[in-house]
Amino acid sequence: MTEPTWQQQAPAGPPAPPGPPPATADDARWAGPTARAEHIVGGQAQQPAPQYAGPQHSAPQHAAPQHAPQHAPEHAGPGASFVPSVQLRESLATLRAEVGKAVVGQDAAVTGLVIALLCRGHVLLEGVPGVAKTLLVRTLSTALALDTKRVQFTPDLMPGDVTGSLVYDARTAEFSFREGPVFTNLLLADEINRTPPKTQASLLEAMEERQVSVDGTPRPLPDPFLVIATQNPVEYEGTYPLPEAQLDRFLLKLTLPLPERDQEVEVLRRHAAGFDPRDLAGAGVRPVTDAAELARARAEVARVQLSPEVLGYAVDVCRATRQSPSLSLGVSPRGATALLATSRAWAWLSGRGYVTPDDVKALAHPTLRHRVQLRAEAELEGVTAESVLDTVLAAVPVPR
Repeated sequence: MTEPTWQQQAPAGPPAPPGPPPATADDARWAGPTARAEHIVGGQAQQPAPQYAGPQHSAPQHAAPQHAPQHAPEHAGPGASFVPSVQLRESLATLRAEVGKAVVGQDAAVTGLVIALLCRGHVLLEGVPGVAKTLLVRTLSTALALDTKRVQFTPDLMPGDVTGSLVYDARTAEFSFREGPVFTNLLLADEINRTPPKTQASLLEAMEERQVSVDGTPRPLPDPFLVIATQNPVEYEGTYPLPEAQLDRFLLKLTLPLPERDQEVEVLRRHAAGFDPRDLAGAGVRPVTDAAELARARAEVARVQLSPEVLGYAVDVCRATRQSPSLSLGVSPRGATALLATSRAWAWLSGRGYVTPDDVKALAHPTLRHRVQLRAEAELEGVTAESVLDTVLAAVPVPR
């Protein structure tokens, strides 16, 4: 079994990079959300623009995970004998093809969202308007047979508009609870940074406790429950930046880039042929899995083993961010647990029952980039969170 990186594969299959053996079919199914290059493993990216990195980020050689050996390494731990279910992995792998019927060029985003579902986490999407964020969520929910709702966050949105509120019924002379849009499986919080902190905070209990408390009564949310929040990275006038405490609640931060020329041509070709983004059934999108299979996949992910060496490596990476001179805020212990959770899910998707240090490297950027805060002087010098994480990953010794 080879070790995939977070890079998107061309339809014809990736060329074999120098050195390691070529990628397998399993690798091709799960191109992950950090880079958009044509090969899957090893070497440096030969295509521009990492798909899920900042605009100045390029895939560094040290951050590309190498192939996993044919036999479990010493740090595989006692769980190396556990083999993930091929049927469950195949079921989730078909999501990419299904979503691709309506969305062009966002395979890596689908992988990131699947990892969030496997980890019961939430996702922050950052991208300019018009890159199919809403369509992506709607198509994903259809392919997963899950319910989805969308909330457009505005400056006058109130907390009760999101969570629900008590409504007086004149016929019964009693108050009854009217559920808000948060009672769904996939909640698209569009432009979350355009609403005041009071309304932003209304999501905190829902995201962490998976319940909503109104008038002292807790009401559980459906399972699975995933918040997918979006924000515009180029227009900040009239916005309310998310505080660090709320950013830390998001499992992953994914950046949606503008499509490549050939992808944009394909988008226009589909629209010219009559594609209607409001009619997913007409595009042929159908459910390929459901919540029950997702729950079984979560149970398998929980069985993926973590050796003491890998645990120590993840802790060392997070602690190194707290000592970086370019950062005023490093990764918290919650961030370290999130890194281990996403690494576990990625190892499972890769067909392994154990986590390697390369899994931790592959997930470091999307899991940690929003959990660090740059010093003002570092920002003036052009330092980015991506470059700081690159430096940390290059400096922390990797267990062998």
